[in-house]
Amino acid sequence: MKKDTVCIIDDDPICVYGTKILLNHNNFMSADILVYEDGDEALTNLTAQLNKGQQMPDIILLDLNMPIMDGWGFLDEFSKLPLKNKPQVYIVSSMYGENEMKRAKEYELVRDFITKPLISKNLNDIITMSKTAV
Repeated sequence: MKKDTVCIIDDDPICVYGTKILLNHNNFMSADILVYEDGDEALTNLTAQLNKGQQMPDIILLDLNMPIMDGWGFLDEFSKLPLKNKPQVYIVSSMYGENEMKRAKEYELVRDFITKPLISKNLNDIITMSKTAV
């Protein structure tokens, strides 16, 4: 599967490293993998890209529990941006419960909620879902 850009927003370097390995070993050859340690850093950089006329990532893998700006704060602000091509957001978090699942469904951009750690089967599901998205 070829995607132009995958964005990982997660403050855990071990999870980021593992996700990169999974991406490279599951035929998810990406031209670019962006990594941000918190929602604020991601929002700042992605907004700058948008303002320069650059395209948004195709897929965003988003953790919820991060310092400075958590995943919910990122989603609140990112959803307000005037996006022509909306990325598919997959929440990848250890915070998994009925409240989180219900809240995730409130965001149009969120395609699925995956419990950490991300494993090959989850990544293959993401690949399958991204093929069907228009």
